[in-house]
Amino acid sequence: MSRFERSFASLQNPDYRKLWWAGTFSFMSVQMQFLLRGVLAWDLTGREGALGLVYLCFGLALLIATPLGGVAADRLPKRRVLIVSQGAILAAAVGMGAVVLTDTVQFWMLLVAALIQGIAFGFYGPTRVAFTSEIVGRDQLGNAITLSMLSMNGTRVVAPALAGGLAGIVFIGIGGAYIVSATLSLLSFVLLLRCPSGSAPRSTSKAKPLAEIVDGIRYVGARPHLRRLVLSSFVIIMFGFNYVAFIPALVKGEFALGDGWVGIIMSASSIGAVAVAVPLASRADGAGVWKLMVGSGLLFGGAVMALGLSPLFAIGVLVVVFIGAGTTGYQSLSNTIALNMTEDTHHGRVQSLMMLSFAGFGIAAAPLGLLAEAIGLRPAIVVMGAITLVTVIGYGLLERTVQLEIEQGVPLEHVAVSSEIVGST
Repeated sequence: MSRFERSFASLQNPDYRKLWWAGTFSFMSVQMQFLLRGVLAWDLTGREGALGLVYLCFGLALLIATPLGGVAADRLPKRRVLIVSQGAILAAAVGMGAVVLTDTVQFWMLLVAALIQGIAFGFYGPTRVAFTSEIVGRDQLGNAITLSMLSMNGTRVVAPALAGGLAGIVFIGIGGAYIVSATLSLLSFVLLLRCPSGSAPRSTSKAKPLAEIVDGIRYVGARPHLRRLVLSSFVIIMFGFNYVAFIPALVKGEFALGDGWVGIIMSASSIGAVAVAVPLASRADGAGVWKLMVGSGLLFGGAVMALGLSPLFAIGVLVVVFIGAGTTGYQSLSNTIALNMTEDTHHGRVQSLMMLSFAGFGIAAAPLGLLAEAIGLRPAIVVMGAITLVTVIGYGLLERTVQLEIEQGVPLEHVAVSSEIVGST
């Protein structure tokens, strides 16, 4: 099998191919909504703090829903959970499109839409990853997750530019762009209906959801290397990924450019993501992935700092390309490593804990928005990148000894069963 064929090996599975396309359309819709919410929040208020508040609502909803989503992924039919979650995302897009087109939109409606999408994502995210593992198995898990990241980031090449371009056309505007987003979400919904029903849930526990959540936390807490990966990922995404929330303010406030330019710089991150995802997919199930993950995290943090220091829009666009490469490498490999360190019965709950980083991202957006108003947007972005970089370095130093032991011949099978080492090489 050639390297190119290895890069797309999991897509030869027809069931995973349906799930992949469903995710691609869903990501396309969601990426459009993310940009449109940011533009609307800025247009309605003109404040960085308002941008942060929208993401705070998303983050709080995600914080509450994600642990419950992990329990649902382990206890309920996964396709059913995905269908209901996608239906909620579709409803949010239709609702926002309607209020914008009828000129009745108010800022609080953005907050409600963010809450709905946060709840839906809390169930959708861990369930989709757990369903992927069920469909393709552990042998192709890294490849499948990397290709999922490719689809998510690939849509970011098109979706923000499409949303920004449509929003800038007088006879379409933001309302019409929301309707296009809803149409894409509907396509995802239909594809999910065609996915396999999946096997019976592995967990037959009759415990209450809260007890199941606590069990998942204890599971991670009892495994030091998994615990360090989950905690460091939380901080890295919470602070590093928050650059996204402030792109509209950076472009329209600092660079004094219009809505279409917001889409261009958001799409730039996906160019780097797509460029790195294809070669990464062929290596995601092989040796050396821990080093690739740490290196990707260092690139991510350093590039976010560089974005805050960028004096020109063109330089900012170039820097965001590297941010996209770093985030794709880090997220896909950290998720793969975490799943390989986890027993099947806990896949959903461990993934829900990994996804809590996006809840942290949303929650941190509000205080970071206030920080930006106090010290300036550019210095605030530099602070985000610096925290990300320090966390990656700290994690890398803590785990380096373990990795040396792996290179000296510690069997790989101990990783998936006992989680005594990091499943990366």
